[in-house]
Amino acid sequence: MRIPKKTSLTLIALAAMMTAPDLLPAFKDYRMLDWTTVPRVLDFQVKVRSEDPVADEQARLRPDTTPEKADTPKLVDEKGDLQRFYAALHATERRDEGAVTRILHYGDSPTTADLITADVRALFQKEFGDAGHGFVLLAKPWAWYGHRGVTVNGAGWKIEPANTAELRDGQFGLGAVSFRGGPGASSKISLKDAGHTKIEVAWLSQPEGGTFMVAADGQTVGTVDTASPLVRPGFQTFTVSEGFKEVAIGQVTGRVRLYGVRLMKDTAGVEYSSMGVNGAAITILARNVGEEHWGEQLRHVKPDLVVINYGTNESVYAGYVDTAFERELVRAVKRVRKAAPEAAILIMSPMDRGQRMPSGEIETVAPMNRLVALEQRVAAEHGCAFFNTFEAMGGPGTMGRWYLAEPRMVGADLIHPMPAGAKIVGNLLYKSLQDGYRRYKLALAKEKFGAPGSLRQ
Repeated sequence: MRIPKKTSLTLIALAAMMTAPDLLPAFKDYRMLDWTTVPRVLDFQVKVRSEDPVADEQARLRPDTTPEKADTPKLVDEKGDLQRFYAALHATERRDEGAVTRILHYGDSPTTADLITADVRALFQKEFGDAGHGFVLLAKPWAWYGHRGVTVNGAGWKIEPANTAELRDGQFGLGAVSFRGGPGASSKISLKDAGHTKIEVAWLSQPEGGTFMVAADGQTVGTVDTASPLVRPGFQTFTVSEGFKEVAIGQVTGRVRLYGVRLMKDTAGVEYSSMGVNGAAITILARNVGEEHWGEQLRHVKPDLVVINYGTNESVYAGYVDTAFERELVRAVKRVRKAAPEAAILIMSPMDRGQRMPSGEIETVAPMNRLVALEQRVAAEHGCAFFNTFEAMGGPGTMGRWYLAEPRMVGADLIHPMPAGAKIVGNLLYKSLQDGYRRYKLALAKEKFGAPGSLRQ
């Protein structure tokens, strides 16, 4: 085949341009091709799918950090408070009868959308068994409210989060959100996965309370009367056929006040409830929810671990951080200790929060380091475990790096992680707890066989 003259001249010119920088020193700055890479191109191999894409992504975002350092999350448990949680997890792993490990994770807006918590839940349930979705709010207080694997829809409710409610009676249930309704109010909660066998509904018993109906896949399983001479939380569990996919609440008579449902399975495993409230600060647990009312909710659930994960919304108010935050955190911790003395408490610091400077650079908000230090001190002084999310994800400037990453790992507000960023944080938390659990089991083995060792981290 004869190559046209113009094509030949073009190829010759291209070859000259590509080789000239290697032959003529004057043209070295115009190099188009590094010939040393050609053998690697010719020896191209398809990249093998990583076994740990989350770690790979973290390494890509933080290339200046060694893998050893990047994979060492910041979990501190000086008083061994997590031992009670690890003991419950050990019983669950052995598949002891009725051994369900229950985790309540309280937090602000990322938790509201089940970001971070959904990934931790999935990892725990994959390893230790799935005991159900846990607590889910009755309807969506915010358009972005979510719980992975569950769809929530409701209508006709007056929805009142504890931190913004006009009604300030402290009666906001386990999830710090209450739903008041009358005839016509209804909710549907749909599940993607089968296997749930129990539906527990939570409401407020009160004088002149009305009734509501509970159904599973269209079949009525019970009617609840909320009338009572006393104002106090009410709970009722309905056992249903395994495999139902939808819970409906409706046929309301009179006036009722509900909170949500717990979705449970009749098997050993982990039940991980994501308890987020949009715009929440630590005061939602310290003051907005009534101490006795919320305490009764905690006593009913009997959690093995309570995660207190606040600070993002407080982190831009330097005066509040320096004068009030520690006091309110201590108040919340004491409330949990009083209501659920058998539960371990994990104070989880907020993620980094970025702000754009006049120069255009993105930096961490100034009070963040002080806030995280306060949380760690409270944890140490009150016998709680502490997870330093801020340092584990990269420390100062992380949100700037995440925002400039491709694809972006955080939204334009430099606060809320994208799903990929949330997955990194969730994996860091899970790995920390898993590492602690492995050390717990190693100490058990040493004690069993007479080797020196301690159950305390």
